[in-house]
Amino acid sequence: MKQKEALDILKAGYNVFLTGCAGTGKTHLLGEYIKFLKKKGVSVGITASTGIAATHIGGVTIHSFSGMGILNQLTESDLNRVLKKNYLAKNLKKTQVLIIDEISMLSLDQLDIADRIIRSFLKSEEPFGGMQVVLCGDFFQLPPIKKEDNLYTKGTGFAYKSRAWRELDLRVCYLTEQYRHKEKDLLFVLDSIRKNNVTKEAISLLRKCYKAKIKEGEEITKLYTHNFNVDNINARELEKLPGKKKTFYMNKRGPKALAETLGRNLLAPEKLELKKDAIVMFVKNNLEKGYVNGTLGRVVRFDGDKPIVKTKKGNYVKVEQEKWNIEEDGEVKAQATQLPLRLAWAVTVHKSQGTTLDAAEIDLSRAFEPGMGYVALSRVKSLKGLRLMGLNKTALKANEEVIKMDEAFRKASKEDRKEFYRIHKKK
Repeated sequence: MKQKEALDILKAGYNVFLTGCAGTGKTHLLGEYIKFLKKKGVSVGITASTGIAATHIGGVTIHSFSGMGILNQLTESDLNRVLKKNYLAKNLKKTQVLIIDEISMLSLDQLDIADRIIRSFLKSEEPFGGMQVVLCGDFFQLPPIKKEDNLYTKGTGFAYKSRAWRELDLRVCYLTEQYRHKEKDLLFVLDSIRKNNVTKEAISLLRKCYKAKIKEGEEITKLYTHNFNVDNINARELEKLPGKKKTFYMNKRGPKALAETLGRNLLAPEKLELKKDAIVMFVKNNLEKGYVNGTLGRVVRFDGDKPIVKTKKGNYVKVEQEKWNIEEDGEVKAQATQLPLRLAWAVTVHKSQGTTLDAAEIDLSRAFEPGMGYVALSRVKSLKGLRLMGLNKTALKANEEVIKMDEAFRKASKEDRKEFYRIHKKK
């Protein structure tokens, strides 16, 4: 399905599951729909399954929005406690459209809990109290976080198995146009992983990338599966540079708990240390100034307290403080201010989700989740920009249940598209 077709279905007010391979522009399309809703004066709840994903679309976590917090089970006493929160009642009663991004990382229990809480607040038997609900994500990507009792292993906890999912009567919009990946070899490898059929040919293509040389002048970001690798690499590389560090602290305002949550979930660090020649990555979109989330560059000098970054395209950007907000009905509830940069010799695979990289050094030797390899490899635009340092079997695996569901989603998308245009008498 094309983006315009999916947008038509969204604008018609249907509950929608928006999906597609990495690089098909799911988050971009959400942004377009949010703009449309705001122009129409429609109150929209913008949420995601994780804090990082939420900041990408300017929202909050579904956990915060619904009031369920860290609950994985909802007792009557839990529900009664949540229902006493007047600010939640006020917010939910105004919300007409609810968006939940990165749905693959939300468990079935959590989706059902959010649904039950919202129905209770709105005193409605309809799913999510009758809101239009848009679920967005790709189940081949990162799965729900596992609990110690392994409740979520082998896909048993995916949101599509929830009662709420079934009752929402979702139209499936499976995006098929590729905006990030144009190279056939990389598309072949990614498609092989999605089919759980990584052939000798796909392995051969990846082997050619093993410790490969990247074109001279390319700024290479290193992707690792664990935080301690990333932190160590960035600290070590910064120390290698001559000169004094300049330190920039995040400024937060708003209710303490909300402001702290916002700060923890941003890609921008609370304490940013920079030097001349530091490799950095922009972590916010600002098309007017010439950068987006994922733009790489190098600090070439400082203009007072403002770093001057030369991007890979050769543009020079005087980096100024940016603001991240948590909003409710147009009112800023919490705000964080920081330079939209982070050290980028290395980042984690989880934090790379949603970014596009021209070149990356990726170590998947300690991949621990199916989907992790797919997320990491799909960050680069082509295999020419990939230096692979390690790989294990888990990195190339996809969940068998997800494969079957994906086939069903593709089929449903074709049927839903045909039915929509038949009803609306469009070709």
